[in-house]
Amino acid sequence: MAEDQDSQTTPMGLYSRPATARVSGVEIVALALTGIWILGCVLFFTSIQPSFSALDSLQFVMTAMAIFMPIAMIWVAAFVARSSRVLREENRRLQVAVDALRQNYTGHLQQNGRSLEPSIAKKLDEIAAAQRKTESAIAMFSTSRDAIAAARPVPAPPSEIEDEDQGLLALGTSSEDITPPLDNADIIRALHFPENAEDQVGFNALRRALKDRQLSQLVQAAQDVLTLLSQDGIYMDDLRPDLARPEIWRMFAEGKRGREIAALGGVRDRSSLALAAGRMKQDPIFRDAVHHFLRRFDQSFIELEKSATDADIAALGDTRTARAFMLLGRVAGIFD
Repeated sequence: MAEDQDSQTTPMGLYSRPATARVSGVEIVALALTGIWILGCVLFFTSIQPSFSALDSLQFVMTAMAIFMPIAMIWVAAFVARSSRVLREENRRLQVAVDALRQNYTGHLQQNGRSLEPSIAKKLDEIAAAQRKTESAIAMFSTSRDAIAAARPVPAPPSEIEDEDQGLLALGTSSEDITPPLDNADIIRALHFPENAEDQVGFNALRRALKDRQLSQLVQAAQDVLTLLSQDGIYMDDLRPDLARPEIWRMFAEGKRGREIAALGGVRDRSSLALAAGRMKQDPIFRDAVHHFLRRFDQSFIELEKSATDADIAALGDTRTARAFMLLGRVAGIFD
C-alpha cells in the first residue's frame, strides 16, 4: 500500500536523468537567424562589389566585427534561453521532489505515531509498576517487623508436657539450649532480608533468625538503620561495593581495625557517604542507631566466623546488612 501511495504522489521518472532534446526550438531559431544574417551579408557584399585590395587592416577588422558580432549575440541569447529553460525544469523537478518527501514524511509520522502509542503506554505501565515495587520494598523494611511478629504462631494452651518442660526450664535449662543452632546459610539469608512479599524462603530464614537472641538483636538493629537510610533515599540494592577477600573479614573478627581492614569499606558511592555522614552529625537518633548496629554486627560476626567457610563469608559480604556495615563503618571511621 505504501509503494502504491508513493507511486501516486511521486511522478514517474522523478529520480531519473532528465531526457532533454538535443536540439530545441531555441537552437533552431538561432540557426535560422544566423543563416539569414549570413545570406544578407553575402548579398550585400556581392551587390556593392567592394575592392578588397584597397581595404586596410582597420577596415578589415571593422568589417569582420560587423559580420560576426550579430551572430555571436544571437548564440549568446540562445544559450541564455536554453539555460533558463533547463533551470526552470530543474526547479519544477525539485519542487515535486520536496512535495513528495513532505508527503512521505507526514505519512511516516502518522504511522509511527499510531505504532508508538501502544509502546508508550506499555512503558508508562512498566514505570508505574517499578514505582509500586520500590514503594513496596520501602514499606517492607519499615513494616516487616510487625509482619514477622504477626506471623509468629500463637502458643497453644499449656499441657502436661509443657508443664514438664517448664519445670526443666525452671531448673536452669534455657530456651536457647533446646533450640537447634542456625545453619550459616539461614543466617546469611536472614541478614539479606526478603526480596519481596512473595519471598517465602527469606521470611522463613528471618523467622528462624529472630528466635536466636543474639542474632535477632542484629537483625532488628540492621532493620532500623536500613529504614533510617531509606528515608534519605539510600538503598542497599543501589550500592555496588568492592567486596573484600574472606581473609580480610577474618582479620576483622580477630580484632584488627584501621588500615589493615580498610578493604572492608568497599562502598564508594559519594552521595550515599555524604548523606549518611551529614545525618550522623545532625541526627542523634540516627547516630545511636548506627553505633548500636555496628556493635551488634561486630559481636555476631565474631561468632559466625568461627564456623563459616570462605564461601559463607563471601556470601555474607554481599548481603544488605553487610553493605550497610560497609557504608556506616566508613562514615563512623572504623576503617581509618
